[in-house]
Amino acid sequence: MKRLSDEIRSGSLVLGQHHQFWIRDPKERLITAPCFRERVLHHAMLRVCERTFERWLIPDTYACRVGKGRIAALLRAKQFSSRFGFYLKLDIRKYFPSIPHRRLDILLKRLFAEPRMLALWSQVVTSYCPETKCGLPIGSLTSQHLANAYLGQLDRVIKEGLRVKGYVRYMDDMVLWAESSEALSNHLRAITEFLQGSLGLEVKAPYINLVEHGIGFLGARVFPNYIAPSRSSRIRYRRRIRNLERLQACGGLSEMELQRRGTAMTANMRVAGMCSWIWRRRVVDSYDGE
Repeated sequence: MKRLSDEIRSGSLVLGQHHQFWIRDPKERLITAPCFRERVLHHAMLRVCERTFERWLIPDTYACRVGKGRIAALLRAKQFSSRFGFYLKLDIRKYFPSIPHRRLDILLKRLFAEPRMLALWSQVVTSYCPETKCGLPIGSLTSQHLANAYLGQLDRVIKEGLRVKGYVRYMDDMVLWAESSEALSNHLRAITEFLQGSLGLEVKAPYINLVEHGIGFLGARVFPNYIAPSRSSRIRYRRRIRNLERLQACGGLSEMELQRRGTAMTANMRVAGMCSWIWRRRVVDSYDGE
């Protein structure tokens, strides 16, 4: 790692070495995995800069933050659903590939004053798709934090400009709550204008409805009084449990590894409480009887 340190100090650092592959669960994504030395660099940068990103973000932003995460976001969404009658669900069309490098650079200059750190961030950003000057790679630690911070500007418009009391964001998945659909329609117009004009982004399929019908959010259905697994989450859980059972039956997986993986998958469903427990019990019992 001394060579990496020397290259950073001398300004001779070259970035952009990565391995790309596709995943198709739950949807197709191109993953860009940086080489080992660049992963080391990313972790080192975040050790220094993560506190700055943390100060920039509002409390109700839940991705890539210690003490937050998916389950906390769902529980907060349930709280707001019990207080308001309507919700607006929206996300960004092709978010990671759409982030403009120039506008992201403007944000980084607001957050960091040290010239060498700014130069390093600029090199990390521009090493991906330099010909289009747009997009961040999915699969990089720095990309997650940069993408999360980029929408921090929208958070402030929603909370400080529009004065929205009920709002939760997990990366580019957002939900707003209000007492009327008209108020949410007005918020949507302002949000769409800000995203297009100031951030160079486009809203995808916004949806306004009554909270009593349930909100599809982060692989779950959020209701005022409870959270249930979404249909797609149940299908994935059943399929993965079946695959693990088959792998263990043919000797490709030890009993301990089967338990470890099954526990990790189950933990992701526990936020749904008793609804999830009864359904998971039926899934496991059905395989025990095969």
